[in-house]
Amino acid sequence: IGAQLGIGTRACQAEGLRDGNVAQNPENCDLYARVLPEDKHRIVVALQQAGHVTGMTGDGVNDAPALRQAELGIAVASATDVAKAAAGVVLTDPGLGGVLTVVRAGREVHRRMLTYTLNKTLKVFEITVFLTLGLVLTGRFLVSPLLIVLMLFANDFVTMSIATDRVRPTPAPQHWDVRRLVAAAAGFASLSLVFSLEFYFIARGAWGLDGHQSQTLAFLILVFTNQAGIYALRTNASLWSLAPSRWMAMTSIADLAIVSLLAGLGVLMAWLPWSLIVLLLASSVVFSVVLDAAKRPLFKHFAIA
Repeated sequence: IGAQLGIGTRACQAEGLRDGNVAQNPENCDLYARVLPEDKHRIVVALQQAGHVTGMTGDGVNDAPALRQAELGIAVASATDVAKAAAGVVLTDPGLGGVLTVVRAGREVHRRMLTYTLNKTLKVFEITVFLTLGLVLTGRFLVSPLLIVLMLFANDFVTMSIATDRVRPTPAPQHWDVRRLVAAAAGFASLSLVFSLEFYFIARGAWGLDGHQSQTLAFLILVFTNQAGIYALRTNASLWSLAPSRWMAMTSIADLAIVSLLAGLGVLMAWLPWSLIVLLLASSVVFSVVLDAAKRPLFKHFAIA
């Protein structure tokens, strides 16, 4: 039966689990025979101890411990109330076809959360170091309190649209590793910081900007690089390989248009020449390509996505 289903032919008896022999190497078994209710929980634990992400389906009261223990416990439509309460997901249609939908939806949500976490951590690093270095090097704050508030609205407006983004689910399950995520975000933030500081000081000198105009420039840099980071990190492949969702594209365009108009017309901030705004926008697009190229080796090094 295992061969016909494509599961495998290595069958083991559940007695080995109780003796602690097979639990050390659960990969040695494709099937378990003579399984008692408590053995289901032991199988899940053994697989987890071996580093696997486990899923468990069941319908009876005796399945409840294993359903609770597994990362993804799935109760079928005809399951008892106890099994449904223990499971993380309850199928509403007969059969197991809904499992594929559950796994795909879960991995899509995980990818969106990964994009949000990486980008949010990146921006915390970049903004903090950018403003601190700017204060040390120039002796004044690079962004006024009003522009800080506007920047928070502008950046969060686009960041929230990640929840609607079109994503590709990963082919294999993943675990969260905060240290790896923070380390990768710090690497991306370093690249973004180099671009931001370099453009700021070069443009300020080339256009002869005064203090208030320099604050507007810093504001636009931090808003535009936020967009570059979101689009570069939203997929494992090239940034142009997957189109964003309609809502994400619309919020990005609206965000860029509003902050550019405010800066160009001098509303709520000192005005900037339109030539400088266009140059910054074009440079941010180029920077997103650079960030996209650096993404692949960093993702591989830190085993992300």
